Amino acid sequence: MEKKNTWETYSNKQLKELERFSKEYMEFLNQGKTERECIDVIVNQIEADGYEELESVMKSGRTLQTGDKVYAVCMNKSIVMFKLGETPMTEGMNILGAHIDSPRLDVKQNPLYEEGGFAYLDTHYYGGVKKYQWVTLPLAIHGVVVKKDGTTVEVVIGEDPKDPVFFISDLLIHLAQEQLEKKAAKVIEGEALDLIVGNKPIKVEKKQKGEKDKKEASVKDAVKESVLQIIKEQYEIDEEDFISAELEIVPAGAAREAGFDRSMILAYGQDDRVCAFSSLKAMLEAGDVKRTACCVLVDKEEIGSVGATGMQSKFFENTVAEVLNLTGEYSELNLRRCLARSCMLSSDVSSAFDPSYTGSFDKKNVAYLGGGMVFNKFTGSRGKGGSNDANAEYLGHLRRIFDKKKVNFQTAELGKVDLGGGGTIAYILALYGMQVIDSGVAVLNMHAPWEATSKADVFEAKRGYLAFLECAGM
Repeated sequence: MEKKNTWETYSNKQLKELERFSKEYMEFLNQGKTERECIDVIVNQIEADGYEELESVMKSGRTLQTGDKVYAVCMNKSIVMFKLGETPMTEGMNILGAHIDSPRLDVKQNPLYEEGGFAYLDTHYYGGVKKYQWVTLPLAIHGVVVKKDGTTVEVVIGEDPKDPVFFISDLLIHLAQEQLEKKAAKVIEGEALDLIVGNKPIKVEKKQKGEKDKKEASVKDAVKESVLQIIKEQYEIDEEDFISAELEIVPAGAAREAGFDRSMILAYGQDDRVCAFSSLKAMLEAGDVKRTACCVLVDKEEIGSVGATGMQSKFFENTVAEVLNLTGEYSELNLRRCLARSCMLSSDVSSAFDPSYTGSFDKKNVAYLGGGMVFNKFTGSRGKGGSNDANAEYLGHLRRIFDKKKVNFQTAELGKVDLGGGGTIAYILALYGMQVIDSGVAVLNMHAPWEATSKADVFEAKRGYLAFLECAGM
């Protein structure tokens, strides 16, 4: 089944729209390198579009009507948005779901130490990473430090050209004979992923009794003390404040256009902020909808969707219940009916075909950069283990929508059957009995510090998500 490359299907008008959209997307990636940053950017955009915080509506005592737009945030790391449709919510919603966390390094709670004249921050990697990919790169620190008095200090160091950057060292090639004999998983151990943050010792002067000249005092861990002095002066952060900090180590630098033809985007965190941004824009562009449109963007997918801000929490279900209550439809039975009758696109990325590693893919069933948005009927691994496997009827329904709206799409699997695979939030939503399928954007270098996507695929995903919100409903 041969299809045209998506680039070949666009008019000049669409190409101009695509470039505008790509610039917005790259700016979103630059502004949102952590879950908290993403939520800030998203809330600013949707409030400018007329979305109201659900808590405020609840306190006002008023009811929700067709066309109303509300949102709720969980712990500054997850968000769900609703645009009320014409039909009762008990008839089901059209749901877009993506995640906004990405593989990275997290700073530990007792992180700062000195060794061999260097000051380090001890880290713990988050999500599936190839650890050797994170050495010798310019890295930035993003996050928050919450002090004992409740004051929150926001931290972003390494993104401004005037900022310092940080790095993890690697053994020089001249001495790496033994290192190079190790398996890739052991070349760099997790406990060796410590961030170098300083090398200059603090200077402390003292005056001896009866002497005119000042002398330098001896200070234990002088480099560490120098770093502590700097962060105290610049951020009013003490060493103990690391205990209540959430600091993420991410690649420093902005998203860039890639290729002579500028057809691709190279950036950190595209898994899965590419689908989050496309879903967000589809929600903002949706006109009057028949079924309530919903978008849920969550945390913790990269480590199993666990915790209060992951998809396995009750945050989404509880928020749907509150919205039903404000429309006058709530009951436990109506909540179950609403969820069971909903349709969902679990918006997550898929592995892109890489000609340098052809042996890892089934060429007939793999996503190609430029091939359009991707549908994965199932994910999982080795015999579909841990997978949501979408119904044929649902796929047929979606095909009719996308053919009608002239959305270019492709189908794929996550590599050869015996090699592994991956999972998404799809199986969690499927537990409610709703129709769910994975759909998203093909990514090259997935989970690496710098991932690549096709501008055409990102744009097509937004077009597909918009068509889904406006037309789906079985």
